[in-house]
Amino acid sequence: MRLLIIDDEESIRKTAAVLLEGMGHEAVGAEDRSAALKQLDREHFDVALLDLKLNGESGLDLLPEILKSRPHMDVVVCTAYASIETAVEAMRLGAADYLPKPYTPEQVRQLLRKIATKRSLEGRVADLESRLRADAPDADLSTEEPATERALSLAFKAANSAATLMIFGESGTGKTVLARAMHERSPRKDQPFVTISCPSLSRELLESELFGRVKGAYTGALNDTWGKVAIADGGTLLLDEIGELPLEIQPKLLRLLQEKEYERVGETKTRRADVRVIAATNRHLEQAVRDGRFREDLFYRLNVITIQMPPLRERRKDLKRLANQYLRFFGGQCGKRLNGFSPTAEQVMEQYSWPGNLRELRNVVEHAVILTSSDSIQLDDLPDKLSQGAAGLNGAGVQVGMRISLEQLENEHIRRIIAQTSTMEEAAQVLGVDPATLYRRRKKMGH
Repeated sequence: MRLLIIDDEESIRKTAAVLLEGMGHEAVGAEDRSAALKQLDREHFDVALLDLKLNGESGLDLLPEILKSRPHMDVVVCTAYASIETAVEAMRLGAADYLPKPYTPEQVRQLLRKIATKRSLEGRVADLESRLRADAPDADLSTEEPATERALSLAFKAANSAATLMIFGESGTGKTVLARAMHERSPRKDQPFVTISCPSLSRELLESELFGRVKGAYTGALNDTWGKVAIADGGTLLLDEIGELPLEIQPKLLRLLQEKEYERVGETKTRRADVRVIAATNRHLEQAVRDGRFREDLFYRLNVITIQMPPLRERRKDLKRLANQYLRFFGGQCGKRLNGFSPTAEQVMEQYSWPGNLRELRNVVEHAVILTSSDSIQLDDLPDKLSQGAAGLNGAGVQVGMRISLEQLENEHIRRIIAQTSTMEEAAQVLGVDPATLYRRRKKMGH
């Protein structure tokens, strides 16, 4: 942590700084109210050690100003004039704790440990509240599919290790859910789980978001930030869509993985962070390495253990259970008691290819629950892209990804091209076949 020592005695400031730095923290001193407020305006601090006597000023008068400037900072009041009254007054004004002077190294160590524990709990509560606000059903990590079972088994075996992992899978297959589940099964479960999306920001902003920055590091950097690496210290950092990480940032990430060291943007001071990195991507990175868009050494450093999340179209045995879980969740949200899916709706969903995977399934079921006026989901309640495939149940139409033969797929494509063109010759030209071949195929199809 970074601490501001506010004390009018230089010897105490220096002694406290040496003590804190020996514990692995960073300390800055301020001799009075004016110096303290200037430091707070320029830099970020986690904790302030505030003396109650400051060259004739009262530290209790400064306390509200500090908290107004930095409402999330923990202020510990220190004084040689220890009394119950001043302690109570300090806590009433917002102090996090009270430390009598002279204090011992062990007292300081226990105090900072308590603050760190409190912050960790606050982070977990904030994370849980964020997940509740997302209105998402509980993650389902059970499966009847062997390929998915192998992926989950490997992930949970690797959860206890400190190894870096790479999770491959199409968009919407649950990579973030799996990474969080691994974190919760790891020795780091009581520490933060932090996610950063690599494609979401420009190179400059992404580097700042990842490693932090100092005020004035670039245009628009109006204050200090610590970055996701510092926030995740001791916990897990998920780098989502790692393949989009700019080349300029890749050496810095490699250094963090190998040496656990980094610098904030605009700062030369080397910092350390113990983070377990999980990378996720929707495409294999070997081609990006060959194209020079992804460093080979970083690829091998990330790719210690590889987990492949199967797409939903390869999880047919899980589809019905997952759909019914979403149905119960959204039914409860809408105050509807639903008894499942009609046979036709169920069959159409089983034959659909689900290019958006679990995310698309969730959206489809939510859509159907909102629209249905029945006690079960009917075909008409499903989005058009699914209900249009109902004709395929009687052989009149099919979709790519359905569990049908290649001949059935070709026949449906031929029917649709013929319907869209004015002559058989034009249809043959679109299909890239000889007109005579098309006539024979059409006759075989019964037309």
